[in-house]
Amino acid sequence: MTSTDSPRSAPVLLTYRPWRGTLGGPLRGTWAIARVSLFLLLRRKLFWALYGVSAMIFLLFFYGQYLQSWLQTQIQDEPIRLGSGVVGATVKPVELVKMLKTILRLDGSGYTFRNFFNYQSQIIMIVLALAGAILIGNDFRFGSLPFYLSKPLHRWHYLGGKFIAVGAFINLMTTLPAIVLFAEYGMIDTWEYYTDNAHLLLGIVAYGAILTTTLGLLLLATATWLRRTVPMIMVWTALFAFARMLGDLMVLSLRLDHRWRLIDLWNDLYIVGNWCLGMDHSTLRPQPQPAPWQAGLVLVAVCLTSAIYLNRRIQAVEVA
Repeated sequence: MTSTDSPRSAPVLLTYRPWRGTLGGPLRGTWAIARVSLFLLLRRKLFWALYGVSAMIFLLFFYGQYLQSWLQTQIQDEPIRLGSGVVGATVKPVELVKMLKTILRLDGSGYTFRNFFNYQSQIIMIVLALAGAILIGNDFRFGSLPFYLSKPLHRWHYLGGKFIAVGAFINLMTTLPAIVLFAEYGMIDTWEYYTDNAHLLLGIVAYGAILTTTLGLLLLATATWLRRTVPMIMVWTALFAFARMLGDLMVLSLRLDHRWRLIDLWNDLYIVGNWCLGMDHSTLRPQPQPAPWQAGLVLVAVCLTSAIYLNRRIQAVEVA
């Protein structure tokens, strides 16, 4: 090398830039898991279709209350015609009011909200059966769970994020629409409705919380066990459809003790929800029914069993 040659510059090493922001706690990771899980569900068109069916049930109750209020002002008038052409029919307003009161019980009482939760529960069963494999089953199948647990997150933070995602769907289909119906009926009736029926609002929130806790934990437990959509649908059908038929068979056909209905988890939720709304236990159908405290014990047992299984199942995951 001559004196005129320029010295070679030192090589520049590639390095990672340090994080200069403020690190968040594990709870922020829980929210991130919940947000990603909700995004995965919202990408599926099937869930939007099922949520549309749920919205139609809500609209039936929502506009049914307005229809009933309008019909009550037409009681003394002539029969009205619904529809046109061949499909049209002439009915008396008093008959329509009677139908709305006897079938949907659109009177703003606890029966209204009990029926609403009962109808929405059928859609919830289908949604959760399909959502289980997407939310948590795929994390076991494709090895995503060790990635989550390798981060500074406790296993309960991971499960908490998934639980929040499940709870958001359940409450968007039940609790939130029921609160809207409660507010609507007060505006149609009188403002005293809110003060006289404040216990109904608390019952709606309690009913939604019981649905969220029981179904959320049960979904996560069955999803970690089965992992795939088809087995999930079969198990949930057995839990919520076959168990009801079996309970009716034992009580109504075989004349066994009515406590055999406790094997039907939907019926247990129905009984406890009826108690939360302050409705008379004798109004439950079909009769006879177990006591609310007995159904509540079954739900507590299901939640504890699901939580214990989830804890053991997540503990068994090896993290590199």
